Order: sequence, then structure tokens, then C-alpha cells
Amino acid sequence: MVLGIITIVIVSWYVVPGLPEIDTLKDVRMQVPLRVYSSDFSLIAEFGEKRRTPVEIENVQPKLIEAFLSAEDDRFYVHPGVDWQGIARAVYSLIKTGSKKQGGSTITMQVARNFFLSREKTYLRKLNEIFLSFKIERELSKDEILELYLNKIYLGQRAYGVAAAAQVYYGTDINSLSLPQIAMIAGLPKAPSTTNPISNSERALIRRNYVLQRMLTLSYISEAEFNEASNAPISASLHTTSIDIEAPYIAEMVRSDLIEKQGDAVYSNGLIVTTTIKDRNQNAANQALRNALLDYDLRHGYRGSEHHVENIESKTEEDIIALLESFPTLSNLYPGLVTHVNEKSISAIVSGIGQIEVNWEGLEWARKYISENRRGAKPKVAGDILEAGDIIRLIETETGEWALSQIPEVEGGLISLSPNNGAILALVGGFDFYKNKFNRITQARRQPGSGFKPLIYSSAIEAGNTAATLINDAPVVFDDPGVEDEWRPENYSHKSYGPTRIRVALTHSRNLVSIRLLHAIGVPFALEHIQNFGFDTEQLPNNLSLSLGSAEITPWQLARAYSVFANGGFLIDPYFINEVQTYNDEVIFQSSPRTVCLECIEDEENAFLSEEEKIEKDFQSISHIIEEKTIEEPSYAPRAISAQNAWIMNSMLRDVIKFGTGRRALQLNRTDLAGKTGTTNDQHDAWFSGFNSNLVTISWVGFDKFQPLGSRETGGRAALPMWIDYMKVALDGMPESIMERPKGLVNVRIDPVSGKLANASNPDAIFEVFRIENAPKVTSETKQPDIFLQESESSSIPEQLF
Repeated sequence: MVLGIITIVIVSWYVVPGLPEIDTLKDVRMQVPLRVYSSDFSLIAEFGEKRRTPVEIENVQPKLIEAFLSAEDDRFYVHPGVDWQGIARAVYSLIKTGSKKQGGSTITMQVARNFFLSREKTYLRKLNEIFLSFKIERELSKDEILELYLNKIYLGQRAYGVAAAAQVYYGTDINSLSLPQIAMIAGLPKAPSTTNPISNSERALIRRNYVLQRMLTLSYISEAEFNEASNAPISASLHTTSIDIEAPYIAEMVRSDLIEKQGDAVYSNGLIVTTTIKDRNQNAANQALRNALLDYDLRHGYRGSEHHVENIESKTEEDIIALLESFPTLSNLYPGLVTHVNEKSISAIVSGIGQIEVNWEGLEWARKYISENRRGAKPKVAGDILEAGDIIRLIETETGEWALSQIPEVEGGLISLSPNNGAILALVGGFDFYKNKFNRITQARRQPGSGFKPLIYSSAIEAGNTAATLINDAPVVFDDPGVEDEWRPENYSHKSYGPTRIRVALTHSRNLVSIRLLHAIGVPFALEHIQNFGFDTEQLPNNLSLSLGSAEITPWQLARAYSVFANGGFLIDPYFINEVQTYNDEVIFQSSPRTVCLECIEDEENAFLSEEEKIEKDFQSISHIIEEKTIEEPSYAPRAISAQNAWIMNSMLRDVIKFGTGRRALQLNRTDLAGKTGTTNDQHDAWFSGFNSNLVTISWVGFDKFQPLGSRETGGRAALPMWIDYMKVALDGMPESIMERPKGLVNVRIDPVSGKLANASNPDAIFEVFRIENAPKVTSETKQPDIFLQESESSSIPEQLF
């Protein structure tokens, strides 16, 4: 006994000083994965190897605590950190067997080991564990120790802590677990990798029933509860993280952004990121993009099966299931194996679903693909398309029927944002993130074609032109230094229309007018103006091809530029992270976007008031000035173009939808929509860029390999349907919002042929909107009361011409 006491004193002299400080446990940071949510707090993604959801001890149901105490340390609330009875059992086991099979560790000792020590089985480690346990017990309460244990303990299948285990094995929260499920989880700490119900159900069942027997012995459960629970079948299955909203491209943008700022620690420090994405918008964007790309495929023919299996009659059901599992489901396209081909139908086994039938209505579209401009003859029977053993893609239609499909080779993208603060509301970077992670919204630099023309026309308005300025739509040959050889541009229709007003030219996307207009104002002037839309002019062509959208830009950049037209002339900064907080609810980042300055608009309009009107307005607002409190100065977006320029462009772009290349959007039955189609040479890219005052959306379709889409695949045919499908949902319930007409504009009665002021006797005269400084001068010949409607409150232009 004396020698034992001396040994303990000596060891204490060397061991105790080297023990870590327990204060670190009071501020312990669990390794919790990064979680990304939508603005509606739907889970988008989870990043991190360890699955953990920390819980507070008071939120854990008593039965779960009792189960762990029964399995691991039934004297936890009695002993001082070390249970001498347990130590004695371990020593007896060592003497009897000669091996260290039983450690005698208490919950406190496991906390000490898990947080501070290794898991190696040595006498020195056990000694450190004992003394550290005494120290933990002196400085932390029993409940604090138990809470650390329940959150830290590894329970198999990457689950750390009881909350994660409940989700991984049963797909539920800890307070919804049944008694058999509780006992199963409580039995895992002994050998979590080899006795969990996924890896070894037999050993897991034995361990579960052992825990139930211990709970019965300790009177935590009754005999009846024990009998019912011990006879219950294993209900565990592997549950992956339940994703609520599909937005993998935005999730990857968040991950990349945080990794750049904080490094790999973001995978384990439990950050909770709330994005600007809205559930309804994102769901609509996903569906709209897939519909557009699948519809494109229907127009261009069937490229054949993905794979063919010989002698399927000899394949077992297990063989077929294993084969189909090697073909991942992409978006809503399921892999299937054709088992029988009938005259007008086929039978197939679909992965995860079973045997299905595809009728002729789901097959007859599949004319053979030859090229983007050619298809084979219409199939007459199913055997013209498929044969038994083909691995194909199948899609379930809205009516519940199955139809033949294929993974599109064509790609697309959609971005939608608020023009008033830049918040990204929906973003889809391709058909399927897991097929190709390339984000075509932020990474693909493509030519916008005619979608770039509004920037040229805005430059022309800034240069002093008006929407009524006449430009000759006629063939032209340019020997431009920036273009090889002679350049002979032409309109898409291969026709020319003579003198054309700018408004009409933009409405119908006349290439020749755009080129002549840019030539008239000069490329340097246009580039200086376009720079105000957020573009780096060093990356834009310095020649007349700029007028036809030869610049290579991303949909992200184009969405930002069109926001200027939508919000009255301000350059916003698109953003997608709204808030970042730790798992214990500490906010470490809060977005503060630059917003459109409504007060600035009001100040600008004051410049057009008379002195009497200014005095009256100041008098009306003086009471508000007296009561005003000092607040933090808000961050406002800078003005890119004048309010008058923005309004005129907005008006002209509304005509594109009313009368021009965007007429298909009239099916939305709204008068507040504006936009522009975009199609590049040989139809390599198809765009539609559209908006109202509250929403800007860009849709794009094209091949990653820059091959042509096909002769008739213009922006109005390939990209506009995607935009319409999305906006139909996004604008549902949103009141119409047409930009308010600013001061400084006048309506002028003009001759549509000459573009000059119309006299009172001209029956064909129409109204056009001019900036006051650009309005034509009134002569004695044209001075009539109805020529000028100064500062008209009308937000629309009479449509006599159309």
C-alpha cells in the first residue's frame, strides 16, 4: 500500500503538470460541416467529411441518455470521473486473459481521450486519462461532460454525435427515435465501424439487445417494453443528407468563395450560409432549363442508345440492377434496359422503379439524328428505333406516361436577379451539375449577338440621337482595320428596308442599322459609354463588329448590364451570399449590397422643377427633416446612365416583345416586360435577355464545343421558351411594374417617314419620346398645340405605326 501511494505521488508529480487546460472544453468547437441554405432556409448543400449536428443536453430525450448510461457508464452521476469498479474489472480481465480487452473507461474518461488523447492502448495513456478525468470533473458539471460526449462520440458511417447518427441511420431527429432505435445508437460507441446496422446487421442486433437488457436491469424500461423492443426488426438504413432545393451550381460558388477566404477550415467549423436564392425561383429555373434543352433535342433527332447488352435473356435480375446502377440518373432522365420491342411499344426495366411500358406516343419523335440541320425518316415501328438490350434514357411525362429521351449534348444556363440590389434569385449553370460541373453562367464567355445591341443604342441616345432618328437600312461594305478583308454584313432576313427609325430597327433587330449607328457615333464613344455597364473595355472588340455582339462575355455580366435598363440607370453588384453564421448562431458576415437610390432619383427630378415648385416641396418636407435621426449612411449603386436614357431604352425594349423578335413572350399576358433576343453567326449561341422593374433574367443555349445549333435555332426559338417558362412562375402574383417616366422627357409628334416634326395636317403622324435637350426645334410651320405634350404623365407611346 505504501509503495502504491509513493508511486501515485511520483507519477502525479510528472503527469499532472503536463495535463491540458480544461478551459478549452468550455469553448470547444465541434467539427461541424458547412451547410448552405436558400433564403427560405431550405438546405442546398452540405460540405464536410464529418456529419455532426450539435445539441444541448436539455434537448435530448431522457430515454436516449438512459440508454447511453446503461451501455457505457451506469455510475456516471456517482463516480468522480473514474469508476474504481470498472478499473477493477479491467485489471481482472488483464490478469485472466493476458490482453487489454476491457478498458474500464467512464464517459468522463472517453471525453478526455476524444478531446485530448490518442486511442492507443498503453498504460501511460490510461494514466493520463485517469488524471485528466479528475481534472475535468472538478471544472465541469456532469451535464456539461455528458453533452460534450453525446456531441463528440463517433457512431459510424461518418456520423459524429447522437443527432447526426439519428439522421444517418433513421432519417429523423433524436427526439423522434423509438426505443429500439435509441438502443441501437447507444450500442455503437464500442465498435462503431464494425457493429453498426449498415455494416453488420447481425452484430448490431446483438449489441442493441444487450443495451436493452442493461436498461431493463437498471429499471429504465419495463419488462413489456424490453420484450417489444428486443423483438423489433432492424429499421435502420443509410440516409444521406436530405437536400431540400436543387441548386448545386450556387452551392459550389459558395464553397469556392469561402475556401478562398478561409481555407479548408470551412469544412469543419460549422458555418451556416444563407444565400439569396429563392425556392420557387430556383425550382422554376431548373425545370425551365431542362425543358428547353430536351425540347431542342426533340427537334433534332435521336442519337441512339447509350450502350447495348448482348444476350439479356441470360441476365439475372441482380445483374440487370447492377448494370443500370452504373448509369447514374441525371436530372429527370432515368436509365433503362429495353427487354422487349413490340410493333408500337417497348418494355423496359428502369433503375429504382422496375418494369415499365413505353407507348408509341413516347417513341414516334425519335427520327435518326444526322446533323443539327438534318434528321432521318420518321420511324414506322419501334424496331426502327431500338432493340432488346439497349440501355436508354426514359422520362416520366406530366400525364404519368413514360417516353424515350436522351441526355442532351446541347447546354444552357439561366440567371435571375433583382435589379434593385443585385440579389441572385435563381441560377442554373447547366443541364446537370453531376454530369458537368462547368458553370456556364459565370465561366462561359460567349458572344451575345444581338443581345448586345441595346448597349449600342443606349450609346447612340447618349450621343444625341433619338428613338426617331432615321438610319438607312441598306447594304454596306466596310474595310475595317479590325476585320479581315472586306466586311459585307447583312440582316438575318437577308433583306434591307431603307430609312428606318432606331426604335423600329431595335424592335426587329436590324443588323445594318446597328452597324451604321455605331459607325456614326464612333467606336471609342460607344466603348466609353458601355464601360458604365460594368464591362472592361480592354476585353471588348475595338471595331464595328461590336455592334453585332462579337464581344465574349458571361451571362452574369449581361444580367448586370440589363439591370441598368430595368432599375432606371444604376449599376448594381450581383451577389449570392446573404449571411454567414456559426453553428451557435453568431453572425460573422451580413451582406450590405449597394442598392438603387430612390432619393437620388428624386433629387435628379428636382432639377426640372421651377423655383416655386422647389420651395413648395421643401416646405412640405421640413417637418421630416427636423425629426430625422442620425443613421448609418446606406451604400448606393452608382448611376451608369441617365434616367431619361434608361426610360427610352426600356420603352424600346418593351416594343421588342410587343412587336418584334420577342413576341412569343406575349403569352405571359403582361405589359411590363422588356427584352432582347440574341443570335450569333451560324447560330452558335442563342440568348434571351428580359426584365421588368423587379426581375432581370438571362437565358442562354449553346454547345460547349461551339458548334452550330442549327439553321433556325435563334434566340427566339431556342432560348426564349426557357425564359418564358421561368418567368411564368417567377412573376406569378407579382403586380405589373412599368418604370415610372422621369422628368426631362417630352412627347413629340413626328412624321414616321422622315423622322421630322409632323405638321398638323399629317394623318400618319405618330408620337415619339425625346429628351428635352434633343427635341427638334419648333418652326412656324409645325407650331401646333398638339405637337408637344410637355412632361406628359403617359408611360406609353401611341402605337399608330405598328
